[in-house]
Amino acid sequence: MCYADTIIVKTPSTFDFARVRADFPILSTEVRGKPLTFLDNGATSQKPASVIEATDRYYRMENSNIHRGVHYLSEQATDAYESARAKTAKFIGAPDQDEIIFVRGATEGINLIAHGFVETQLCAGDEILITHMEHHANIVPWQIAAEKTGAILKVVPVLDSGDLDMEAYAALLSDKTKLVSVVHISNSLGTINPVREIIEQAHARDIPVLLDGCQSVPHMPVDMAEIDCDFFVFSAHKVFASTGLGVLWGKREWLEKFPPYQSGGDMIERVDFEGTTYKDIPGKFEAGTPHIEGVISLSAAIDYVWKLDRAGALAHEKALLKDATAKLSAIDGLRIIGTSADKASILSFVIDEIHPHDIGTFLDADGVAVRAGHHCTQPLLKRFGLPATARASFAFYNDYEDVDRLVTAVTKMQRFFA
Repeated sequence: MCYADTIIVKTPSTFDFARVRADFPILSTEVRGKPLTFLDNGATSQKPASVIEATDRYYRMENSNIHRGVHYLSEQATDAYESARAKTAKFIGAPDQDEIIFVRGATEGINLIAHGFVETQLCAGDEILITHMEHHANIVPWQIAAEKTGAILKVVPVLDSGDLDMEAYAALLSDKTKLVSVVHISNSLGTINPVREIIEQAHARDIPVLLDGCQSVPHMPVDMAEIDCDFFVFSAHKVFASTGLGVLWGKREWLEKFPPYQSGGDMIERVDFEGTTYKDIPGKFEAGTPHIEGVISLSAAIDYVWKLDRAGALAHEKALLKDATAKLSAIDGLRIIGTSADKASILSFVIDEIHPHDIGTFLDADGVAVRAGHHCTQPLLKRFGLPATARASFAFYNDYEDVDRLVTAVTKMQRFFA
């Protein structure tokens, strides 16, 4: 294997990588006596010190339940929570902060929308259109919705490159289509889907579109007004905040059509044994005590991202992807799955005669953390004739040394299994 002909695109000088990496305490730790090389960012992100400190400060100085207290701590927590809602709306370019619903994760956000469609939109014979590259969280809720209503689930195929078959997409749209639900960036392949084209074609037929933004929000700015989807979901933990929190944005006219997804405290206006009235959005979708600490961590994470040179960070990630793609492709017997020309910094690969789980285990011994498995996309991997892949996914706090540690660990493993 020779890297002499590998072209490395240098990270722009405007991006202060050393300072950024120092913001993430866990990256200075060791695993099994080796420097941690964290390349599992597609599963979750690491947290900057400012987010960790914000969470710690909340529990030390502001911990209280929200909305229903008149004492100082409750007012402080409520202000922080609702300020985070406004900040989140600005972060994704949403025009109305009341259209931001805090949920337990993107999975719950999709289930909430599916519940709304089951209750108000879907009938027997209607069609729901998804793609072959969806995460299970954007497949199973629609299967259940179809089972409950008699609707039909249609699937847009994926080409060998990992791109969507856009001709097939156009052909599958019909007067029976009630929703298009599609991933913005594939968590398995890294493919960046042409969402503007997808949405424009759907809207030409008055079909609403749900966009799964879990992999796009950590890597690029998103703007709801510009994208013009009807629903958008993402997970906080993938954008440098806590686990257990997600964000659902939906256009007001759609959210107001849907009944509550869950019921209980804090989502009501008045409860009587003769009947109950509900709050307007967002309150009617946020039953019970919410994940206050998670929302505060998301607020701090957004502040952190806003301070970044995002164009420089994206260019850095693209340079890492190009470097890793070239070096891994030079390894005999290694095949990259997903070769779209428009990709985020996600690399899935397989190696002849070595199971992906063995790859993950062997790399871990050298401190290299990758994901091994089906990545919650079993139908997609089945389409490629695979039970699993190994996946290296990069963030802006990774560097070229991380790429080289990955490549060195893979070649060392190959010698072991030879």
